[in-house]
Amino acid sequence: MSKAISRRDFLKVSGAVGAAGLLAACGGSGNAGSTAASTAASSAAASVAGLSSDPVTLTMSWWGGESRHNAYQEAIKAFSAEHSTITVNPTFAAWSGWEDTMSTKFAGGVAEDVCQINWNWLYNYSKNGQTFIDLNSVSEYLDLTQWDEAKLAACNVANSQQCVPVSMTGRIFYWNKTTFDKAGISFPTTLDELMAAGKTFQEKLGDDYYPLHLGAYDRMILMVFYLESKYGKDWADPSTSTLNYDADQIAEGIDFIKSLVEGHVIMSLPTYYGSNGDNAAHQSTEWITGKLAGCFEWDSSATKYADALDEENKAGFTVGEEIKFGDYNGGFSKVSMGLAITKTCEHPAEAATLINFLLNETTGAEIMGSECGIPASKAGLAAAQSAGKIKELVAEANGKVMAFVSNQLDPLFESNDLKATGTGVYQEVFDTLDYDNVSGADLVDTLLDGMESVGYTV
Repeated sequence: MSKAISRRDFLKVSGAVGAAGLLAACGGSGNAGSTAASTAASSAAASVAGLSSDPVTLTMSWWGGESRHNAYQEAIKAFSAEHSTITVNPTFAAWSGWEDTMSTKFAGGVAEDVCQINWNWLYNYSKNGQTFIDLNSVSEYLDLTQWDEAKLAACNVANSQQCVPVSMTGRIFYWNKTTFDKAGISFPTTLDELMAAGKTFQEKLGDDYYPLHLGAYDRMILMVFYLESKYGKDWADPSTSTLNYDADQIAEGIDFIKSLVEGHVIMSLPTYYGSNGDNAAHQSTEWITGKLAGCFEWDSSATKYADALDEENKAGFTVGEEIKFGDYNGGFSKVSMGLAITKTCEHPAEAATLINFLLNETTGAEIMGSECGIPASKAGLAAAQSAGKIKELVAEANGKVMAFVSNQLDPLFESNDLKATGTGVYQEVFDTLDYDNVSGADLVDTLLDGMESVGYTV
């Protein structure tokens, strides 16, 4: 048995995926017919009670970094000042382990009233409209006209507007100019330049310097980016999740990632784990001190990675360009996150009023700024821009992503069983690649079996 699989099994035993059974229970209705979906949607669209004159308590949950936590809390405080009868009790943490926590809550019917959710959670936990209400039922309190129809449509599942998008996002390269200057080279914009950077870093700076860092999930996203750039087609059909690539092409993609390790472009995962465990890259000493001089991350993460750098390296943080790996522009954009109201919420009118305050109203939108990405709400974006609360780095990163990417994401790509840190199939594939020094052909079946197990047609 490979070391990678042993590590994955150990984390399972230790409880990293303790919610797996409940996740299955929650998603078990995913095969129900359209009649059930229509019934759920019709029920969700029923009118709700109006605002109460009595004191009301709401709960709200989200994940993120410290700056996001602070923004939400400040905005909630401002909301309660304007709505003195509504108290909001928040629950929040970093991303690691968050989806496992929330999947347990969704399955048990104990999730918070208002939840920050990932787009694919609509399919994972509410495919038939069983978990989140139809926001059309609270449109008197939440102005849905502030979103473009296409963005709303992306969040309409089972004929139900189950969330509103907070922002749109995609992946972009971030570089540390301080380290690249030490190496005497410019940022890479082609595959040849990226490979050359790995060799230069090793020769001029030493074995512990790398031009790029990719965790396991990052490797999967970059692999898809590479294949889409070369072959010009979505990873999978965005509506049916039918895979568009054959085993040989996927093996080629895995071998592309292997070439980055062998070419000293990225640190091997065993080496990274040895120093950092499962900590995110921005928390690693290597990133903070500039030894990892690049990453491939969400545009909304720009300030998180910039702020983590030490004083010597902070000024060097740069939003790069998308790398051209082929004749096509690979990569995808997606709904970064949404806000949804659970069906267990006893006060949906108040919950909708809270969401409207955070995303559409001037006071709330100014406080939130771009902490959750560039606002998708037209009114929210205008308010944040007028107040100067759109972070320049995030805006620059978002602009570059949206101008370049050309592909669509299917909802199964981010299934927790696939992408979970430490235990997901993507982790298993790329851990095994590094630990056991195998080829892409040896790992294709592992990846395809995992994809099929969450619903892909392969």
